[in-house]
Amino acid sequence: MGAMTSMLLVVALCALCIHPVVTRVGPRAFLLLATLMAGIFAWVLALSIPVFNGDVLTESYQWVPQLSMTLGLRLDAVSAIFALLVTGAGSLVLLYCAYYFEAGEAGLARFAAVFMGFTASMLGLVLSDDVYLLFIFWEATTVFSFLLIGHVTRLRTANAAALQALMVTTFGGLAMLVGLVLLVQQTGTSSLVGIVEAAPTGAVATTAVFLVLVGALSKSAIFPFHFWLPGAMSAPTPVSAYLHAAAMVKAGVYMIARLAPGFADVPGFRVTLVTLGAITMIGGGIRALRQYDIKLLVAHGTVSQLGLLVMVIGVGTPATTFAGITLLITHAVAKAPLFLTVGVIDHATGTRDLRELSGLGKSLPGLTIIASIAVASMAGLPPFIGFVAKEAAFTELLDDGPLAVTAFWVALAGSILTVAYMGRFLWGAFFTKRGVPSSLILHAPPRGIYIAPAIFATVALLFGFISPLLDRLLRTGWPSNAEHLALWHGWTPALAASAVAIGAGTLLSLVLARRGRPLPAPPERFTASHIYWVLTQWLDTLAVRTTSITQRGSLPFYLAVILIVASCTIGGVAIWGGAWPNEYQWISSPVEIPIAILMITAACFALRARTRFQAVVLVGVTGYGMAALFATHGAPDLALTQALVETVTMIAFVLVIRRLSQRLNITVRRPARWARAAIGIATGLALGAATLIALGARVADPISLELPDLAYFGGHGSNVVNVMLVDIRGWDTLGELSVILAAATGVASLVFLNTRADLRPKITRREAQGFARDNLRRVADPNDPARRTPWLLAGRTLDPANRSILLEVVVRLLFHGLIILSIYLLLSGHNGPGGGFAGGLVAGLALVARYLAGGRYELSTTVPLDAGRILGAGLALAVTMAIVPMFFGQAALASSWIDVDLGWFGSIPLVTSTLFDIGVYLVVFGLVLDVLRSLGAEIDEHEEQDNAERTEEAMAK
Repeated sequence: MGAMTSMLLVVALCALCIHPVVTRVGPRAFLLLATLMAGIFAWVLALSIPVFNGDVLTESYQWVPQLSMTLGLRLDAVSAIFALLVTGAGSLVLLYCAYYFEAGEAGLARFAAVFMGFTASMLGLVLSDDVYLLFIFWEATTVFSFLLIGHVTRLRTANAAALQALMVTTFGGLAMLVGLVLLVQQTGTSSLVGIVEAAPTGAVATTAVFLVLVGALSKSAIFPFHFWLPGAMSAPTPVSAYLHAAAMVKAGVYMIARLAPGFADVPGFRVTLVTLGAITMIGGGIRALRQYDIKLLVAHGTVSQLGLLVMVIGVGTPATTFAGITLLITHAVAKAPLFLTVGVIDHATGTRDLRELSGLGKSLPGLTIIASIAVASMAGLPPFIGFVAKEAAFTELLDDGPLAVTAFWVALAGSILTVAYMGRFLWGAFFTKRGVPSSLILHAPPRGIYIAPAIFATVALLFGFISPLLDRLLRTGWPSNAEHLALWHGWTPALAASAVAIGAGTLLSLVLARRGRPLPAPPERFTASHIYWVLTQWLDTLAVRTTSITQRGSLPFYLAVILIVASCTIGGVAIWGGAWPNEYQWISSPVEIPIAILMITAACFALRARTRFQAVVLVGVTGYGMAALFATHGAPDLALTQALVETVTMIAFVLVIRRLSQRLNITVRRPARWARAAIGIATGLALGAATLIALGARVADPISLELPDLAYFGGHGSNVVNVMLVDIRGWDTLGELSVILAAATGVASLVFLNTRADLRPKITRREAQGFARDNLRRVADPNDPARRTPWLLAGRTLDPANRSILLEVVVRLLFHGLIILSIYLLLSGHNGPGGGFAGGLVAGLALVARYLAGGRYELSTTVPLDAGRILGAGLALAVTMAIVPMFFGQAALASSWIDVDLGWFGSIPLVTSTLFDIGVYLVVFGLVLDVLRSLGAEIDEHEEQDNAERTEEAMAK
């Protein structure tokens, strides 16, 4: 396993394991995370040293060779810069978190896990060379940012902002996916570097490039997608500092920098990026000057600077791209400490309104120095790195064509606004204002909270002095004819532009400070944010109206719509385009005739059933008939599984119909009966025709002919069905396990009021001891005092009216045998009938028997574990067994085995896929337990509560 892959796995595993650590240790656990992230930063730096000397590190793993899909990672100059930024800024923000959050804060452990998950996703994004892998990480950053922005779940503003960011960036991500797929089809490779080197042309390629740009622009909050980033400021300050200054919003800039070398000459590429970047920079700067909330001021400033980055890189030459990358580094090291400064001020004073802040320069001198350095770098003052980077950008824009010169003038105007709103920030946060009382320090900031912003500010200052060294380092890995980075280039037009920006911006800042009022705001209805809310309101209205028409609360209506559409589409294809078989084989065995007659008879009687229980049993007959048909065709695994599934399904139905009326009081008029009959007949004919056509359309040998060899030589098993489920088609099974988990969670959420965990008092086995010394006669005698010792663990809790001594004894005698049988089916399934699915169902049926005999307390005593934990453990085990082979250079879900010689007893094969099957066993067992606790025990409790309430009402009357 390569270094980059190992690095990603370390961060991902940290995200998975940090939750219990933070729960136990508290905010101090962030010191551990910061140390870990600093180590990852050092790791990336060590890998980047040869990269900045001209080397390129690559790692690739075959994913789907038939489709040329490879999980590829690449570390070159661009990805190294972004990886260092992600890990370096991440370590400092995590250090800040250790002092920012307070012990006992709600959701802190979740925040830490999600933060590390975002870090892993962002690191994977900048290291990915395969575009599909890149897209996976791209969307992962979207999901994690949604969770981080909405961290404070009690705030409606945070939830709304998180949803807004999710919708906008997800829309852009889907557009980008379409563009990437088109580029892969055009070039024949999924490597991002390969696509850029091939640089296809034509209408399709141009469309694809602009679709990718939609994703990049939405991610980096560029007009018209700029409105989501200021709204995301409702997130905690560390989130704003990391995601929206140093990491997430840089992803779009990263994508543009990747595309520019190959696609800058695509018609409209440069003009679009320069235009949208210019609008964003000017608009963001003006909005920043209107803000009273200093965090929103910095946020709109971030939008403005992102516009500058896109505009400069969008010019598309190597020199401007080099200058844009330098600006990006500058922005990160200056803007992050500004957000962290805002967090300290908010924590210390309880407000971020600059109209209420006054005199903090005296009460918080250390923070004032840090903020002043960051502001000076952002404003482009010498000797800070911001001055060096901005002068380099001015120089390159002046040396290029008319479009670049236009971008220069926009950048100059935007820089004036930058100096002005940075001055407004410094004045509003730290200066002493007339008529405003000095702000009280309600909570003295801990000293450690200054470390992270101080390091950022020091880097901003240090990079300015060592800019020639930084120039040599970056230029080695980024060849270009750009102007060298230095504090002094002589008397140049770029220097004059910097002086104009600083002077005019300072003057504008002083005028606004003396004026006391911000710039006037345009009407809200003309803003992109207002358009977004109007569109979402229209969408909600359309959804409500559509739902009112289609979701009428009538199950027959829903089924009628589904079946009519299915019969029309399938039947239409069968009639007009079906290849009917030339000959038909009606039966393959005489045994099928009575089975078919029984199934048809049961289906007909189900139509005439008057009680729900009768209908369920009659419908179940058809399922058992299918099991019998499978058995007659030599498919014992399918027959066993079908019979078990049908049994569990019938039990679930019976548990549900207890809360419904016993009789089917349905009065249907004659026209409706004929309509239902027509729908049923049409559906049956359409599905039957589709089956015949599918069987008759086969012209090649079926793939099933190869399955026995694949199962035996590839999976080391004789049971083709089981080996196919846990090995050959393990991905399908893994997906089905996820669906089962989601279904169980959905059922539980509909039934349980608060939590799915079983909180009922447990009856210990010590309390229930003594049943072995009783005999059947004494147990059956209600007058015998030994009657108190039950056959079931929770027998004492049973209502005598609901007890069945015979059922209790039989269940007690059969339960352990069923559990042993389930384990036997699990372990023998690799070479004989059975498997994890069948074994889990048998174990579930054993639980069903205990529940039916002893009620919900018997169920909770038999399995004291939470069903959700069992489901999660099973899925986790299955996923682990899918991933582990990759650590040994094998494909995911690859199996290994060893035959253990037991001498006279023969040999036993130990196959790794059996562990995957154990995961299947646990998921199925957990599903049955969850169904019993939700549809069984919980409904029992609800019914008892309803009966108690009715009894109290009757007694009150």
